[in-house]
Amino acid sequence: MLILYNPQSSATRKPVLPMSLLALGAVLDGEIPYEIVDGNLEQDSLATLDGMLTGMRSAILAVTVMPGPQLSHSVPLCRELKSRHPELTIIWGGYFPTQHWQACLKAPYVDYVVRGHGELVFKELVSRLRAGDSPASLTGIACTDASTQKPAAGPLAPIPHPDEMPEFPYHKVAMQRYIRPTFMGSRTLPHHSSYGCPFFCNFCAVVNLVNGRWLAQSAMRTADTVRLLTQKWDLNAFEFYDNNFFTHEARVAEFSERIVDLNLRWWGEARIDTMLKFSEKTWSQMQNSGLKMVFLGAESGSDETLKRMDKGGSAAAEKTLEIAAKMKQLGIVPEFSFVLGNPPDPETDARQTMAFIRRVKKVNPAAEIIFYLYTPVPLAGTLYEQAKAGGFAFPESLEEWVSPRWQEFTQRRSLAMPWVQDPLRRRMRNFERVLNAYYPTSTDVALNGVKRGILKVAGGWRYHTRLYGGALELRALQRLFSYQRPETSGF
Repeated sequence: MLILYNPQSSATRKPVLPMSLLALGAVLDGEIPYEIVDGNLEQDSLATLDGMLTGMRSAILAVTVMPGPQLSHSVPLCRELKSRHPELTIIWGGYFPTQHWQACLKAPYVDYVVRGHGELVFKELVSRLRAGDSPASLTGIACTDASTQKPAAGPLAPIPHPDEMPEFPYHKVAMQRYIRPTFMGSRTLPHHSSYGCPFFCNFCAVVNLVNGRWLAQSAMRTADTVRLLTQKWDLNAFEFYDNNFFTHEARVAEFSERIVDLNLRWWGEARIDTMLKFSEKTWSQMQNSGLKMVFLGAESGSDETLKRMDKGGSAAAEKTLEIAAKMKQLGIVPEFSFVLGNPPDPETDARQTMAFIRRVKKVNPAAEIIFYLYTPVPLAGTLYEQAKAGGFAFPESLEEWVSPRWQEFTQRRSLAMPWVQDPLRRRMRNFERVLNAYYPTSTDVALNGVKRGILKVAGGWRYHTRLYGGALELRALQRLFSYQRPETSGF
């Protein structure tokens, strides 16, 4: 038996379509039998999986693991399943195991790690395990070396071209349960149309995963998939989870033209300097096709910090203001992410970026602002070296990774980094709270007009006077209204 398992990622949000498992299923379909189990749909994942495995003499459990909630769910689950079923082979794949495969393989309940975009490698791994052959020589596989008894890994799995991959086996999952309301529409589903990103921002985990490669489905295939899902499931909105959907202008323009008759609203991720090079015709095509919001990595209000990040070239911060104004004219919402507290001078970095965010909001009040704190990425250049010099080190075991401190870290929200101390950490958190009150996010569909008005009035005087400290009344209101920050409410 082969089980593809998607760990629980949220106890409150409607589950998101497990596209990583559908991608695996696509290459297995018709050749290797498998079942998909989504922990977000199960009342008791352990009981479900235990029941499926009971009586099985040989079984494989493949788990896709993102940092954060999926990791904290996967560790105790796999540990318990391995104790109940010692012959069970457990394979981990995804962002976290790709980056931290050594810590994964030190756990006695993880047998193999698939590193990188591993659909085809995973298929070969399963085939070899079923045949009783050793998979240790496979590119993209990490495992315990038989001679040294230590974790060992070769190069990452080669990235398959998305246009050469089979269609997702949507029949293997309960599609209706994944359709969810978002601020864009009442019936929203996601799609993933490309792999990777061609840029080398040195704070980004994608760099280590793809090394500057970007491969995409054709505009026609992407549009055909959107049309199929829209018509079959009566959709009115789409999210594209590509690392960088807008890399190639001609592809974006053609896709926009192909879906204009569907009357959809859609969202995707982009790079600011890339989109600023788009022609007015392409902007018009995107607008007409229903493009509602774009996630953009602004990252900092300091050109010096952006240069250390290898982000955006000269005058990069001003480009953020330029695209904010451009998108205001077109009625497309920019969703800017900012990384605060960057070494070597987190105090100056945070102060400059908070002041810059106020400038962004002046140019385009509708702009969404997402806050992250700088968290190092393994082997990612200058910032990582500066972090290590400041006393930073990654955990060496999965048990440490799932501790409360490191769970915050994996979601880029941790205030426990050695280079960020009080009162700076309090100042950043208070600024975020005031900003979110005075400019409530449009992505929280449960936040009605009355609640927005109350928050705006309560936060207004603090925002205008810049008295951010001790905003206990705003904290209480946001808890009362179950306020969802943009990075947690939608995408």
